[in-house]
Amino acid sequence: MKLITVILFLYIFLISCDTKMDVEKPVGVRNPLEGTWKLISGTIIQGGDTTNTDYTKNKSFIKIINQNHFSFVDHDLNKGKDSLANYTSGAGAYTFKDSTYTEHLEYCSDRAWEGNDFTFTILIRDDTLTQTGIEKIEKLGVNRLNIERYKRLN
Repeated sequence: MKLITVILFLYIFLISCDTKMDVEKPVGVRNPLEGTWKLISGTIIQGGDTTNTDYTKNKSFIKIINQNHFSFVDHDLNKGKDSLANYTSGAGAYTFKDSTYTEHLEYCSDRAWEGNDFTFTILIRDDTLTQTGIEKIEKLGVNRLNIERYKRLN
């Protein structure tokens, strides 16, 4: 009888334990865009002109992307003390489906760019993101192909 009581007690004890606390919950699939990205190079093609920019020298540009917003900051590395002095920032919401990424630029240090949408095709290989798309703002005369290559920082 004692043995049955002990077994019954152990059985009730075991089924009353919440074993789920010890089990890791599966993490949802992470959006591959999420993280901090450092711009390495940029190519702008407008009209017949092509401008290549190496962002590893004299400039620094990062883009931070979370679940539904992005932000970017760009500045010179000489603390604004030469002809390369610049500062640019922007942020907004975005959509991403398949390889199509659309930024809805809500805030920008160049206010004329605010309120515009820019659609890009995204290719991610290892820790490199390539973003290619047309930037078009008729009122500013901007109509250019923009190709940017980023390295993942985290």
